[in-house]
Amino acid sequence: MFEYEGMQSAAALASPGAPEGSPGDAGRAGGAVGSGPARPVRRVDHLGDARAALERITSLRSRVAEMESTRVDTVGLPTSPALAPLLPGGAIRVGGTYAVQESVLLAMTMLQAASAAGAWCAVVGVPSFGVEAAAAAGIDLERLVLVPDPGDQWLTVTAALVDVAQIVLTRPLGRVVPGDVSRLSARLRQRGGALVALGSWPGADVSLRVTSSAWGGIGRGYGYLSERRVTVTATGRAGAVRPVSTELLLPAADGVVRPAVAAPAARPVLRPVAVAS
Repeated sequence: MFEYEGMQSAAALASPGAPEGSPGDAGRAGGAVGSGPARPVRRVDHLGDARAALERITSLRSRVAEMESTRVDTVGLPTSPALAPLLPGGAIRVGGTYAVQESVLLAMTMLQAASAAGAWCAVVGVPSFGVEAAAAAGIDLERLVLVPDPGDQWLTVTAALVDVAQIVLTRPLGRVVPGDVSRLSARLRQRGGALVALGSWPGADVSLRVTSSAWGGIGRGYGYLSERRVTVTATGRAGAVRPVSTELLLPAADGVVRPAVAAPAARPVLRPVAVAS
């Protein structure tokens, strides 16, 4: 790593050379009879050597940092408008990790916009992920990788798919240790992707949970379920961000997830009132 040219011995560093023409130099040069003319004394520039060594070390550190650097990108990935109010910056971030509790359809919505924009997506360990529902939600099945049952290799499979898919949806099937989380997060940043976990995930940037739900479409004892109105609450890592909630149609009557529009307030009905004369 270091060059030996110009390095001095410990004795030389301990005893700096005296200036040219000093009595000690003259004595050493002419101490032997008939030894010929005195050799010129080479002055040692310790400060220059130190500066050169520092420059080499700085250059090496810069090269190592370039080789080991990971991609840190703050650009948001394509995100469904229904989820924008719940996510910091209004979008899924490169290198981000997200946890979706229980709702497969909500997790599917995290993939929808990126898939529609042409990105590859992957789903690991979620056998209830329906391809018909995914297609109805706008996910491109030609760019979707499904691994319904990875067994005890789910983490290895998830890490491998991070290299080829921009968003990976996975269901943790075992304990996730902090070291695995750190390595996977670094890989996500380097590859420019994001991870969505169906269930809990240590240190998730945002966790989404359906906190209330009501189905519509059934009249007075008859009819068909047409849409589901839910309240989704987002919490940040370790409570760093105040919980944020929004109402969604999950799904709406046409099968699409969209923000719920508040029902207009009922206008008061004016009735004639008899007034006694």
